[in-house]
Amino acid sequence: MKISRIKIKNLFGIKEYEAGGENVELTGKNGVGKSSVIDAIRLALENKSDRDYIVRSGETEGEILIETDTGLSIDRKIRTQSSDYKSVKQNGNVIKSPEAFLAGIFTKLQLQPIEFMNMSKKDQNRIILDMIEYEWDLNTIKEWFGEIPQDVNYQQNILAVLNDIQAENGYYFQTRQDINRDIREKRAVVEDIKNSLPIGYDGAEWEDADLGDLYMEIEKRRKNNEMIEKAQTMLAGHDAKIRGLDADKEIRLATLDRQESEARTRYNSEISSLKEQINALMEKLASIDSRKADRVRVIESEYQAGVAKIESEIESYAEYRDREKLPVDDLLSQARNIEKMKGHVNEWRRMQRVEKEAEELKEKSDLLTKKIEKARSLPGEILETATIPIEGLSVQNGVPLINGLPVSNLSEGEKLDLCIDVAIQNRSGLQIVLIDGIEKLATPMREHMYQKCKEKGVQFIATRTTDDNDLIITEL
Repeated sequence: MKISRIKIKNLFGIKEYEAGGENVELTGKNGVGKSSVIDAIRLALENKSDRDYIVRSGETEGEILIETDTGLSIDRKIRTQSSDYKSVKQNGNVIKSPEAFLAGIFTKLQLQPIEFMNMSKKDQNRIILDMIEYEWDLNTIKEWFGEIPQDVNYQQNILAVLNDIQAENGYYFQTRQDINRDIREKRAVVEDIKNSLPIGYDGAEWEDADLGDLYMEIEKRRKNNEMIEKAQTMLAGHDAKIRGLDADKEIRLATLDRQESEARTRYNSEISSLKEQINALMEKLASIDSRKADRVRVIESEYQAGVAKIESEIESYAEYRDREKLPVDDLLSQARNIEKMKGHVNEWRRMQRVEKEAEELKEKSDLLTKKIEKARSLPGEILETATIPIEGLSVQNGVPLINGLPVSNLSEGEKLDLCIDVAIQNRSGLQIVLIDGIEKLATPMREHMYQKCKEKGVQFIATRTTDDNDLIITEL
């Protein structure tokens, strides 16, 4: 789509201007109306102006009319005393939503393409990437990643979106770093626990170990050994106890003999001195033997009872007398080891839990790695099928390259070529560029730009400040 007619009346500093679809350079000194032509065309396309006064001084209405070779007409009348007039038609038919329609047939850079050279690298890269034609929507993102990644501006072009997804400051990368840090910390905890456990420790072996039967066997052996010790002690003291009984018996008999002898002596003495008591004393004397016999029988009976008691006690331990003691220390050592091993079970369980958590985090980290690698590989796949509007354009790590070089490394001529390519993104839109102040470029660069526009089939209207007092229109 190219402009076939331009008519300007009473806008800015222009009283009247009319031209066809030629490429023209407007020259003259400041104030002759060069930029007014450019600004009037911008007004027609954008319905706005940076100037405070739009209608020419002394007039009440200004008009800009643009017609194209496709039957499009744009007619705007700016009025100071009544409402503005607007007419946007295609082949005589009124276009609905005219401002939206107009916004779709040109780009901002068409109204000043050289501004591209002064933009930041970020803005330049964004504009170039926006030019790559690839159909996608959020469902496409879901198909690729299984979700809509966070912290990404989805109003950007697809390559910028993918670059944000895989970027080191992006959600996936940062989340993976956090997860990997947690994995390292958990693995360190596992290693510390493992170092605190016995070598080759397996908690499953000790977790259900039962000490009950072992302690019952230990107690059984202890009681058995106590009985053996008592039996041995009892046997060892048997003869001594019997001797003790024998000695007690002899002492008691000797005491009885002594008492009997003393009684005889005393009684005989009393008989000789107390004859009147002889009969009574004789009766006592006669009863001594009888009483002695009774006492002897009592002593003998007690002796026999004592011996019988000892023999009975000995007999009760007889079954343990010849037994060997059972070892207990090995069982005690075994029990203590089991208790010690069971004491590690909780830490072993914690180690297993932390190991499992680390494995689960590793799976998440691996999934994020796959998504990051996917975001890094997709640009190459996209560029194989996408429509590339600029010859030699490629993308590396989200940065557009022209013949392998970033924009900042291009020559001035290459940058000017890129300005035109970037400005005319929509090949079905309006094919014109407006270059205000082209005198800022050196003559070779200016001529290079004009030639580039002609080669691309792009109309251009340029302004260049000279010393001429009048507006000079040169068709190129």
